[in-house]
Amino acid sequence: MTRLLAALPAMVALAGCSLAPTYVRPAPPVPQSWPVGDAYLRQSEAALPAVTYRDIFRDPRLQAIIDQALANNRDLRIAVANIESARAQYRIQRADLFPQVNATAGYSFRDGGSGTTNAIGTGTGGTGTGGTGTGTGGTGAGTGGTTVVNTSGGRSTFQAQLGVTAFEIDLFGRVRALTGAALSRYFAQEAAARATRLTLVGDVASAWLTYGADRSLLTVAEETVEAAQASVRLTDARRRGGVAPRTDLRQAQQVLATAQADAAEQRTALAQDVNALQLLVGAPVDPALLPKGIEEAAQRIGELPAGIDSGVLLRRPDVVQAEYTLRAANAEIGAARAELFPRISLTGLVGFASTALSRLFSGGAFSYSVAPNASYPIFRAGAGRAGVDYSVAQRDVALATYERTIQTAFQEVSDALARRGTITDQLAANRRFYDAARDTLNLTNARYRGGIDTFLSSLDAQRQLYSAQRTLVSTQLVRATNLVTLYRTLGGDSLLDATGGAPVEVTRSAP
Repeated sequence: MTRLLAALPAMVALAGCSLAPTYVRPAPPVPQSWPVGDAYLRQSEAALPAVTYRDIFRDPRLQAIIDQALANNRDLRIAVANIESARAQYRIQRADLFPQVNATAGYSFRDGGSGTTNAIGTGTGGTGTGGTGTGTGGTGAGTGGTTVVNTSGGRSTFQAQLGVTAFEIDLFGRVRALTGAALSRYFAQEAAARATRLTLVGDVASAWLTYGADRSLLTVAEETVEAAQASVRLTDARRRGGVAPRTDLRQAQQVLATAQADAAEQRTALAQDVNALQLLVGAPVDPALLPKGIEEAAQRIGELPAGIDSGVLLRRPDVVQAEYTLRAANAEIGAARAELFPRISLTGLVGFASTALSRLFSGGAFSYSVAPNASYPIFRAGAGRAGVDYSVAQRDVALATYERTIQTAFQEVSDALARRGTITDQLAANRRFYDAARDTLNLTNARYRGGIDTFLSSLDAQRQLYSAQRTLVSTQLVRATNLVTLYRTLGGDSLLDATGGAPVEVTRSAP
């Protein structure tokens, strides 16, 4: 028994060679720097500082909604549950690296006469012999049997066993490769949850800003309705006085009807914006946390400079997820290759059997056995080699997916930078257009009341101002959501460390 127990640590510590290809992170299939040119911001030499969503989304109301979403969003709960599932799958697979030890005990009693009593066993395949009969036990643990023949009175039989069940000596690294693959898939699931969190934060911020823009558009429509109603009243009075034709009244009514229809549409949009926010948050949203308009909401969105090289994309959660998926596929090649080689299993059993409880652990009652075995498939019609080919093809799929993920991330950041590089000029131009349209309306109305200009000129000026107001609101929304997009595409909270924006190797510890 001492020799068997001493051998167990050696069996556990026996590490086989790995047949998995050595993993080397592929070079990012994108340029080393972001695009430059007229459409892009001038690149900063300073590294990007560490940020959180609170550094970018500075409005306390938006922060409160994001916190609520992080606590209640169902997609995020699903992602967390998937992490727990992947962790459990890894722990299940890791258990194959260690021998399974089973303990069994049995008791039997016969009252007089003669006959055969068998001890209780588990499994299939092991055998144990006692007395004049035979008991059958199981694979790995196996069992021993004790038979008692007694013609004069009742006899009791006690049995205790400790067995190592079919522990595979991992000479070719099959089990370790599968364990490594399970660990990588766990890390990939963790990265997927961080990607879900990043997307959620960005979506909440965008929905909050969209509500602010629709609120501003509603205000514009309502103000236009008031102005159009005043214009209709004035024009109708001039028509009744014989000063203005009926066509002037009808044109003024057209402007009024357009503004009223837009106001109704914006009220619908606001209700839908609230519904979208509540779905993201996973709970009702306090109306006090909603913005009054896009201008005051956009002022609380911070800038995110882009003065880093494109290697930072390696830390984006979806890129990290794709890389760990590639690592898992790479490890599974080793497991498939190991399937081509023999499997060696070891079974051990130590046990005690006695007809008296007081003598159960005495010297004569002890027995042990070791039953190693090896198996090798002689003919599988090429299934083993096909399994290797399949795992290699899956690795190639994972590699292409990883590279495509990086390229997509690069394109998303480049698009966001292109928009960021020009939106300031566009917003300034739209503000100037709005100021000019407002001043034109004031001058045209004065000229119309003075009999210098026609009513048509006043209506055109009113339409131009209305269009300019709506365009300005839309541009303000584009600028604010562009900052949200930069935060999300550059990786958000997971992007940067406290020392700056340099990319680093992402590592994780096993659960």
